[in-house]
Amino acid sequence: MSRVRFVQGNEACTLGALYAGMDFFAGYPITPSSEIAEMLSGELPPRGHTFLQMEDEIASLCAVIGGSLTGRKAMTATSGPGFSLMQEALGYAVMAEIPLVIVNVMRGGPSTGLPTQVSQGDVNQARWGIHGDHAVIALTAGSHQALFESTVRAFNLAETFRTPVILLYDELIAHMRERVEIPEDGEIPLVDRLRTSVPRDVDYRPYLPREDGRLPMSDFGGDHRYNVTGLYHDMWGFPSTDPEVVRGLLSHLVDKIEGKEDELTFTREYETDDAETLLISYGSAARSARQAVFDARERGIRMGLLELETLWPFPARKVRDAVAAATDTVVVEMNLGQVYQQVLRAVRHRERVFLSNRIDGRLITPADIRKVLRIISGVGVWA
Repeated sequence: MSRVRFVQGNEACTLGALYAGMDFFAGYPITPSSEIAEMLSGELPPRGHTFLQMEDEIASLCAVIGGSLTGRKAMTATSGPGFSLMQEALGYAVMAEIPLVIVNVMRGGPSTGLPTQVSQGDVNQARWGIHGDHAVIALTAGSHQALFESTVRAFNLAETFRTPVILLYDELIAHMRERVEIPEDGEIPLVDRLRTSVPRDVDYRPYLPREDGRLPMSDFGGDHRYNVTGLYHDMWGFPSTDPEVVRGLLSHLVDKIEGKEDELTFTREYETDDAETLLISYGSAARSARQAVFDARERGIRMGLLELETLWPFPARKVRDAVAAATDTVVVEMNLGQVYQQVLRAVRHRERVFLSNRIDGRLITPADIRKVLRIISGVGVWA
């Protein structure tokens, strides 16, 4: 039977990471993610696993890269300013195809901003924070149960696609308490590290994909010696400026993620089948959007919600299909419209897409959403 816990969101994330088999954590305390490190400092050593408090966020992600290369399921946790510091190492992990998970608990920014208050301002940073053409996987969650599941999913996707995965949720989810059911071991399938079958005395090519596109790994310091670099490299891992090699590697890095949009799209839908007004939201904002839908249905208004649990690659096809049957679409978020802009890019009739947002460190409410609906539809039933 599953175990029931009443926990903070950061605890739900931690429990999900442990369930997924995470056995290496390196991090630096920062509000509002510090409870993750605090909990893991007590959980990992007794299990024979590794917890490291590093001197800063740059060192934290570098340590996680090293831990992953030696065969560990590795994770770090931070918030906005720390995530900014991690961008160079994140780019290295993308280029070297190193599986790991970065938790970014969003707070108000830029700079030190609002350390203890809610925001969803890091959506675009998660996608475009590192320089150069690249692709990235970023997941989110609007409840503690979903956060537990998204954390497990983040590790599964990191191992499947041999890439960093960003878990992006906000301060309100991190610090509120809610019921979580922890499933039995094995109830959620786990993806373990795909290790090479090449014998020790045979040439190992760390960047030679199998027919299914996956890249088997060899634990660094184990049976095989191989090169790891942030430079463009050939199948042996050695730097190359050959145009064909460069073009092929960049195409591979992008296509292995952007070409799997359907496989990487995770959403929850509420009352969408006959919705004339569609709300699109994510994270804690989706909780208010969901309540707005329930309130509208009680008034006989056909409203629905598409809650996103994948932010990158942006689920454009899913959004486009959901919007097609609606008269109006309202994106509900707590920034200046970062997902709103992506929705506009995805749909045909941009003039019927609207934004309901807050940017003041306070949770957007159903009443805030209704204000926008009044403007769209006239006072009418929203009086």
